[in-house]
Amino acid sequence: MMTRAEHLQWAKDRALEYADAGDTSSAMASIGSDLRKHPELEGHAAMPLMMMMAMAGHLDTPAEMRKFIEGIN
Repeated sequence: MMTRAEHLQWAKDRALEYADAGDTSSAMASIGSDLRKHPELEGHAAMPLMMMMAMAGHLDTPAEMRKFIEGIN
C-alpha cells in the first residue's frame, strides 16, 4: 500500500493530466475517485470545497483546476 503522501501525489498527477488536456470535469471526477481509494484520504475536506467552488464557477478553466489540485494536501 502506498503512503498517504504517495497516494495523494499519484491522485493529483492523474487529475492534472485531465486538467492540462482541458477536461476539468474529468479532473474533478478523477481526484474525487482516487482520494476515496486510500483510507487516510477518504472524506478529504478538499472534495466538498471543490464542489462548492465548481458550482460557483471558480474551477471552470484548466488553470483554475490545476491551481486547486496542486493545493490539495
